[in-house]
This record gives sequence, C-alpha cells and structure tokens, in this order.
Amino acid sequence: MEFLLLPSPVECYQALVAKDSSYEGRFIAAVKTTGIFCRPTCTARKPKPENVEFFATAKEALLQGYRPCKVCVPLQAAASTPAFIQRLLEELSQQPAVKITDQALREKGLEPATVRRWFLRQHGITFQAYQRLNRINVAFKKLQRGESVTAAAFDSGYDSLSGFQDSFKAVFGVSPRQSREQQLIQLTRLETPLGTMLACANEQGICLLEFTDRRMLENELKDLARRLNATIIQGENSHFSLLRTQLAEYFAGTRQEFTVPLCTPGTEFQQAVWQELQTIPYGTTRSYGQQALALQRPSAVRAVATANGMNRVAILIPCHRVIGADGHLTGYAGGLWRKQWLLALEAGKQEA
Repeated sequence: MEFLLLPSPVECYQALVAKDSSYEGRFIAAVKTTGIFCRPTCTARKPKPENVEFFATAKEALLQGYRPCKVCVPLQAAASTPAFIQRLLEELSQQPAVKITDQALREKGLEPATVRRWFLRQHGITFQAYQRLNRINVAFKKLQRGESVTAAAFDSGYDSLSGFQDSFKAVFGVSPRQSREQQLIQLTRLETPLGTMLACANEQGICLLEFTDRRMLENELKDLARRLNATIIQGENSHFSLLRTQLAEYFAGTRQEFTVPLCTPGTEFQQAVWQELQTIPYGTTRSYGQQALALQRPSAVRAVATANGMNRVAILIPCHRVIGADGHLTGYAGGLWRKQWLLALEAGKQEA
C-alpha cells in the first residue's frame, strides 16, 4: 500500500497562498530563490510559482539543502504555546476572577495585539472573550457544586448580579438557577501535524476529537450537547493537558496507546463497535468484515461501517485502522490523505 500522498504542485501553491491550515502536515514549501522552507500557513511574502517546490516532509527539504524559515519555524511543533501565553493561562487558572486588561498586558511587557492574534488563531476568539468565557465556566462549576447564584457571580469576577445573569443566559440559554440540571462541556483547539483539531471534554473524559474541516462537525457538536444535556463553551478542562501530551507523543512516534479517559455517548451497538476499534493493535489494520466477525455480527458489515463513521473521537478511537476488504483505503471523515498519513506513521513509513 502506498501511504505518502503529496498534493499536486498547483494544489500546494493555492494552499500556500491561502495560508490554508487544513494543509498543515501535508507538504513543506521550499523557496528556490532564498533557500528557505516553510509550513503551508507561513505569513511571509509568497514566492512566484516557478520559484517554489514542495516536499512531503521537512526532512526532505533539509536533505535538499534548504533552511527552516524563521517566521513560521517549520521544525517547531505547531501546537507549541509561547511562554508568555502559558504564563497568562496559568494566571487565569489560579485567579479566574482576575481581569487582565490591555493596560495590564503592557505592564507585563506584552503587546495586546500580539496576544489577541494568538488567541484568534488558536481559539477563534479574542483574549478578552476568552477571559469572559473562562469566568462563565468557573461560575457554572460553582453553581454545579451548590453555591448560590450571588456567590458564583461575585466570586467569578462579575461586578453586578444582573450583568452576570444576562451573560450567563446568553451563553447557556437558561438562567443560572435553571443551569443546575445541565452539564458543561469544554472545547479547545489543538494544532497537530495534520492540521487543527477541536477537542471537547466533560468531567468524565474526552467526548470529541475531530479535525476542524470535518464535514458535519457542527451537527456532531449539537448531537453531543443533546445526548449529554450539556452546553459547549470554550474553556480549559483537566483532561486537555493529558490529551495534548499524549497526542504530541503519538505524532512523535513514541506512543502507541492512549490512557486519556473517554466519554462517548451512543447506542449499545455503537459503543460495542467503538470498544472493538480500540483493540486493533498499533501498526495493523482490519477490514470492516473482520470487525464484524470480532463483534460476532458477521452479517452486520454495513452497520459496523456506519457506526465506525459515527465515531467522534478520532485517533484515540482508531477508526483509521479499518480499511476495505481489498486493502484499499475507504471513507475517513478527516480525509483519506490523513488516513494514509496516520497509517504510514504507525507503520514506521512516515516522518513524525
């Protein structure tokens, strides 16, 4: 089976010009006139088509004598969080009621526009919006623990009860008092060698991990919220740290199994299919028919394939390890090129 699949030069160049993040991990752009290579999303001035060539990995570009770009640092993991951002996140974690204004950022020696751009790029919202959602998140948890609405509001940094109630209802669709019947699902963005992913988690574990360009992602999120009677908001969750660590190890080729807790609501049959997927050993593949046999449902091949496609937790529940009976790659919500890349990584044929 041929795993490595480099898009055509025309497709690569169009993605380079558009700074298309969905192509992260699919190619490296090397500029002949400067001797520098970049990731697809590099913000440096774009070269003419005839002055650029494309490689599947940074290693190939290095072997051809190209140097890494200092703007997009293609040898650095895309998910790396700058130290100054990490300090801000830690401050908000320790003091969720604090409000870090632009002036406060300047006093810390930080440029507000730089912080704003990072949060927009990584989370799709501004730093100020991130802080507001963080306060709402903290208040929700306080209410779930039985604290009064007044205590939850003022302890989370709100100046007035009415302002808190208006903000809370705008996010959750219900009043603070009614929210005790709901769960909370936190959502975050993760950068990987294959592009940006969305992760969702509740107290039980990771309940969604998908590439952001997955079709029907919005419907998946709505279905998840309905099944768990929950509201999904941007925020940190205790499971995200372990998820980031183990994903980074997996993409580096040093991890073959995941221990991150999962929460995967579904039918009894879907649950069985997803459990069986997790028994497929790293570096191997099975056909849908073999999966049906493993489930002692040999005539349910189509149903197994459908349940496989309903998996919301990519990579951790390795639906990419299921292929056609003839050995060809078939349907993968993240795109067949990603399925090829993941199988190549696990087979030791892909540069991590």
